[in-house]
Amino acid sequence: MQRSIRLSLSLAGTAALALASLPLAIRPAVAQEAPAASAEPKAESTEAADLGVMGVNLRDAVKFNYGFQGALQGAGTPNQAGIGAFIPLHVGSNGVAFVDVLVNANFSDYSGYSSIINTDVSGTTFSTSTRLGYRWLNSNRSWMFGVNAGYDSRPMATGPADTGVNVTNSQTVFFQQVAASLEAVSNTWNFNAYALVPIGDTEQQLNSVYDGGALDTYGLDAGYSITPDFKASVGYYYQNGDLGDANGSGVRGRLAYNLTNGLTVGANLSYDQAFETRVSADIKYRFGANGYGAPSIRKQQPVVMPVIQALSTTPANRDVRVHDCLTGFNGDFLYCIPII
Repeated sequence: MQRSIRLSLSLAGTAALALASLPLAIRPAVAQEAPAASAEPKAESTEAADLGVMGVNLRDAVKFNYGFQGALQGAGTPNQAGIGAFIPLHVGSNGVAFVDVLVNANFSDYSGYSSIINTDVSGTTFSTSTRLGYRWLNSNRSWMFGVNAGYDSRPMATGPADTGVNVTNSQTVFFQQVAASLEAVSNTWNFNAYALVPIGDTEQQLNSVYDGGALDTYGLDAGYSITPDFKASVGYYYQNGDLGDANGSGVRGRLAYNLTNGLTVGANLSYDQAFETRVSADIKYRFGANGYGAPSIRKQQPVVMPVIQALSTTPANRDVRVHDCLTGFNGDFLYCIPII
């Protein structure tokens, strides 16, 4: 009889230990009984762990995705459209190493409205952009952090000037840059610090009158999710280049809306002394971006999704920005002549 009691107590103790070791997500009965055992109801928690994000397997959530993107001309950037792909290289238990590649066709500027100030971009060329990076989640998966770096190229065909000045010997020139970025994304906020640094021939003669220069650009963007599908951001940047004519600070704002899973449209507004006010718009769609971003799942876990989705989004700030100016020569070096 005593042996039977000891055996029963041993089995009960083993079962209790096994139950205690089970993850919280698969113990609904215990979670349901907790309020009844307490005199005061427990406040609803929005911690990432309480919403089940700790149970997400990143190998299921982070997948190869591809699609198209397009943008209207902005401050030193062209009208463009192309294809791109996000390629996970290694998905670990809490992070992902990746490469992201873009190829864009760059088109002519609007007639009489130069994207680089004086000379119209004219004709079609193809630019490329590559980013190699690593992203990871913090211990409770409430923030995603990331670092990436890469190389961008931009051939640029030029045509007439929109200033009324007659130009000859229009050139197709080639600019390139290296870039780096740091990012942080939570359920509500996102931050992105970046540096775009031209290399090679950063100043080139575009035609008989104007010289063009690729711009160093250093910036910080801060974004806020107004709703899960509607996001706004503001940013500061400092640019320099084109023989010093474009040096100065600027600000920009952006609104982006997720029309449907994977399809996002955006509007951008920027201002700096070199380009003054510029307005542009963009669109992006990624096939295979469904998974944990599917609407049905997002309704069940509205707070989790931005952090998980951020692991496989396309890095921003991929354009080689160009500015041009009227050049003079003082016998020793070229300089930009201020336009009065």
